[in-house]
Amino acid sequence: MFSLQKLLGKEDKFFDLLEASAEEARSSVQALLKFVKNPDQLKTLDEFISSRRNEKRITGEITETLCRTFVTTLEREDIEALSASLYKIPKTIEKIGERILLGPQHLHGVDLTRQLVLLEKGSDTVVQMIQELRRGVDLEKIKGLNDRLQVIEGEADKLVLELLRALYAGQADPIKVVFLKDIFELVEKVIDRCRDAGNVIFHIVLKNS
Repeated sequence: MFSLQKLLGKEDKFFDLLEASAEEARSSVQALLKFVKNPDQLKTLDEFISSRRNEKRITGEITETLCRTFVTTLEREDIEALSASLYKIPKTIEKIGERILLGPQHLHGVDLTRQLVLLEKGSDTVVQMIQELRRGVDLEKIKGLNDRLQVIEGEADKLVLELLRALYAGQADPIKVVFLKDIFELVEKVIDRCRDAGNVIFHIVLKNS
């Protein structure tokens, strides 16, 4: 006899894992915010690596749970797509940490506040969207949150162009120009990853509404 309670338990497991994955992504963003304030204090990438490894472990657990589950409320490919998009957030942030560790002196006098504020808003919104997804299919609420992510991503695109324009117009050392260009674009890429996760969630809700 098929156990509905057992099925619901599995579904709770998926949402537990997806929420944990989103929280891990947000933790990696918080680690970056803390680090950028004092780049010279970074000696290792342990905090970034930890977030990425935790995210990878959660992604593996989602895959294993899918293999053991016969029926899921959310389609398997949607769960996998959301899991993959969340994993890319701490993975990209670790790359930012790697770059900064190579030349923290190049960040002196550079203000990344506006980019990082957008990144923090993006990761917070992704967490909120997954929490709403767990509560049920509320198309209007999810659409509103996804629209917020699109605005954040659009602002980030404009901002990176502004930062690059100022960088190219200045008299900075060529090595610093290359370094900062890489950092600016990687931060913008993380915001893109948040938008991608939001698009997956919105797609899931559209299919189930």
